[in-house]
Amino acid sequence: MIAYIFATDCFHKQTIYPMRRDVFQAIADPTRRAIILLIASQAMTPNALAEHFDSTRQAVSKHLRILTECRLVQQEQSGREIYYRLNDAKLKEIDDWLEQFRKIWESRFNELDTILLTMKNKKK
Repeated sequence: MIAYIFATDCFHKQTIYPMRRDVFQAIADPTRRAIILLIASQAMTPNALAEHFDSTRQAVSKHLRILTECRLVQQEQSGREIYYRLNDAKLKEIDDWLEQFRKIWESRFNELDTILLTMKNKKK
């Protein structure tokens, strides 16, 4: 009985709170990265985006759905058209997370510069 309640509870939580897509899995796809680059400068409709790819509008719409689910892009209704635009706040969140790694890389490059300079001075 307890297992049934637990399983039922887990099922209901999954249906009420669907799992969000991982933003890094979303941007791993080259087509989605290209879409992000296209809408970075201006909001675009799925039809306008599809013109830039050798794929169907439905394929582009699927990519847009994935980008929307991970909140990298947002939809804006304008009359009968839906425009997709970049979510700057989500990109800033990703950038903030990556900043910790930039600091590590910069530190390692600085250490390498010091070692190389030391080696160069020893040869003289």
